[in-house]
Amino acid sequence: MPTCIVPGSFDPVTIGHIDIITRAAHLFDRVIVGVLQNRRKASCFPLDMRVTLLHRACEAYKLDVTIMSHDGLLADLVNRTDATAMVRGLRGVADYDYEMQFASLHQLLLPHVETVYMMQSINAVNISSGFVREVGRLGGDISAWVPPCIWDDVKKHLAGEALAESGL
Repeated sequence: MPTCIVPGSFDPVTIGHIDIITRAAHLFDRVIVGVLQNRRKASCFPLDMRVTLLHRACEAYKLDVTIMSHDGLLADLVNRTDATAMVRGLRGVADYDYEMQFASLHQLLLPHVETVYMMQSINAVNISSGFVREVGRLGGDISAWVPPCIWDDVKKHLAGEALAESGL
């Protein structure tokens, strides 16, 4: 039973993330979505909120996946789940250099695990979570990039964060 893990920070989950998870579910018997705490940067959404939003989005899209949070080395999560592959999304050339380093690192740490890359489909808007956060904090319309079932919560969180940053 081939199992893959789709790792990411999902800060917040986007339509692009859902696209990759959906397509991975067509290729693997079991899909684990690993919601990771990236220690290199401060997350906008707390880890438990990212997991909750991802659960709601996956339910809305009728995705039969397992969602796990992890604060540590991705290789440890992969080994704990017995995944045989990691699935990553590529938006374009800008992602390529980072993803080559990611794949090289994980070939050393996880020689028994394949890293599978998927280009984001043409139906998914090609935008990073960082841009979603930036536009949302400034009051812009992020509805094209965020699953409709979580759009209100994402918008409210970003508006509250912007308000807190302004000192009001």
